Amino acid sequence: MSVQIQVLEPELDRLEGLWSDGLSDTYHAYLDQIDQPKLALAAALIEVGLRLQGLGGRAAPATTLLMGDLCLARGSRLLADHAPLAVRVAFARAIELLSSKAASEEPAPPARQLLAASLGAAR
Repeated sequence: MSVQIQVLEPELDRLEGLWSDGLSDTYHAYLDQIDQPKLALAAALIEVGLRLQGLGGRAAPATTLLMGDLCLARGSRLLADHAPLAVRVAFARAIELLSSKAASEEPAPPARQLLAASLGAAR
């Protein structure tokens, strides 16, 4: 296990299955864009949380919804602790857009595209 992952380990408590089921790949995709591990993990957790909740699709089973909630909560906490205000606001707007598009049954841009753009809001 790399040193970088060891630093993130407390954030991954109870999410080990998700790490090997795509969270790791999602994290590395964001890390390639922003060299800040905690913010990359926040974006990955939020993206995976939205996917687990089935935003815009059929309702997920209760246990999957809870895992999605856990991902969203941890991602939000990481943003609150490590991201500038502009990034936090951009994430909130991205999630709001995705939610409103899902509610109106309109196509939405890919979550990764919106969240990656949100990470760049501080520049």
